[in-house]
Amino acid sequence: MTIDIWSDVACPYCYIGKRHLEAALSLFPNKEEVKINWRSFELDPQAIAKSEVDLYDLLANKYRIPRQQAQQMTASVEQMGSKAGIDFNFSQVVSVNTFNAHRLIHLAAEQGLQNQAKEALLKAYFIDGKDLSDLSVLQRIAADISLDEETVATCLQSDAFAQEVREDEQLAYQIGVQGVPFFVFDQKYALRGAQPVEAFVQTLEAILGEKNVAVEASGDACDVTGCD
Repeated sequence: MTIDIWSDVACPYCYIGKRHLEAALSLFPNKEEVKINWRSFELDPQAIAKSEVDLYDLLANKYRIPRQQAQQMTASVEQMGSKAGIDFNFSQVVSVNTFNAHRLIHLAAEQGLQNQAKEALLKAYFIDGKDLSDLSVLQRIAADISLDEETVATCLQSDAFAQEVREDEQLAYQIGVQGVPFFVFDQKYALRGAQPVEAFVQTLEAILGEKNVAVEASGDACDVTGCD
């Protein structure tokens, strides 16, 4: 079984959705036969390399709301993340353009370390408050998952894997992906958003038994206009 997942490392629901899928796979008897492909989706392709304001001011400016209300917006996401074992640290998030992070994930895929790279980048962004616009930070993250430092440096200092990122995004556009995370199972069934664990279990079991899937098609997700 193949699961293609469109997501962005700056999407909190993508982190939660990853945890929910992992929990479902832990209950799946054929989990060793499941291959996951992380596909690129930038929530804000035009974002500057690094924002000069923190996440709360960024949200306040985007939605034209008071900073306090922007802080409240993240509270429910924090609660959902906590239930999934994620300690979101939104006050320390450094908002950046994620294009280079996506390129790094594609490089890691060539070494069989794509899932490790995705996890490391999500943690770095949402928990550790790392600046993912800093190439030296990306190189250290890559080294921590055993990617060759020289290879990573060469990649990040070039336009390597830029085409692969754009191809993922073009494919997302073609199949109608408007929010992430977006999961496609065996190119047959699609689930949008951080679905509950039970929805993933039901989908996996349905595919295993070649049955029709009857779960909610949409859950909490982020798109180019924000997160819902």
